[in-house]
Amino acid sequence: MSRVDELLAAARGRFERMQAAEVPAALDRGAVLVDIRPAGLRAAEGDVARALVIERNYLEWRCDPTSDARIPEATGDDVQWIILCSEGYTSSLAAAALVDLGLHRATDVAGGYQALKSAGVLAALN
Repeated sequence: MSRVDELLAAARGRFERMQAAEVPAALDRGAVLVDIRPAGLRAAEGDVARALVIERNYLEWRCDPTSDARIPEATGDDVQWIILCSEGYTSSLAAAALVDLGLHRATDVAGGYQALKSAGVLAALN
């Protein structure tokens, strides 16, 4: 196993991943979906209207409720952040970084945008 695969497995072992079909109900309960895909991927694959767009390099600063650069949704440690990337790899590392910040409800979408598309739930998110 490569080192990056080991890093990914360790990251995923620190939180429970969310399945694509679970995302709409989680948002209805107040979770925040964050799309970290770069602009080029969003343009190629499509946007998700109910997702906040925060590219990966800004994520920790925007979601940390103690940061001067936080977004209004970063109201405390109890926010459930659901991180979305294209296929569910980068989002796992990003969600683990949020867990490191004390945001223990952070998770990601297993399979990413592609899983949302395959599961047929994009309509519920747009």
